Amino acid sequence: MRRLSVPGAWVHEPRIVPDGRGSFHEWFRAADLGAAAGHTLGLAQANFSRSRRGTLRGIHFADVPPGQAKYVKCVRGAVLDVIVDVRTGSPTYKRWEAVRLDDTDHRAVYLAEGLGHGFMALTDDACVLYLCSEGYAPEREHGVDPLDADLGIEWPSDITPLLSPKDASAPTLAEAEERGLLPSYAACEAYYARLRAGGPAVPGVRSGEPSLSPAAG
Repeated sequence: MRRLSVPGAWVHEPRIVPDGRGSFHEWFRAADLGAAAGHTLGLAQANFSRSRRGTLRGIHFADVPPGQAKYVKCVRGAVLDVIVDVRTGSPTYKRWEAVRLDDTDHRAVYLAEGLGHGFMALTDDACVLYLCSEGYAPEREHGVDPLDADLGIEWPSDITPLLSPKDASAPTLAEAEERGLLPSYAACEAYYARLRAGGPAVPGVRSGEPSLSPAAG
């Protein structure tokens, strides 16, 4: 896996083996992720989204602990996937990086707990899979405006963004910081250290019950 410029994020670029029947590739290997992140991904929930061109989902993140790490792959069409450092106190706070995920190169991205995530569908019928370390828990889920000028994410200029009402009304990064919604870098680092050490689950914190999020991403 290749490390991205946002600490805690990696991209997997698989070797695709074609033959007369089609092609084959490994899109997830626990050992590779473990070598990169220092711990394996504890799978608690798997999500699927289908989006029309222009759909913009995000920027989403969850309280840490326990947060929600994600391993994301586009299995049909193409999306511009964006990872944002929303951890207050981080040396790379506000930094973002975009990776094209599509059904040709079959890249996948991993982002650690506490990082913000979103994507824009570049094609109609773009289908995305998410492997998540924690279940969806609405009381711990937050978002920031993906069009926030202070973040300056470079979404495709030739596509009109289509946002859910929840994402369209999300606070700016500055507003979210002022409200105390953002995870802290210190809390995230402490949680990552616990995961690397194979420590127990955080006392008093349980995964949310399976639920559908209308703005999942």
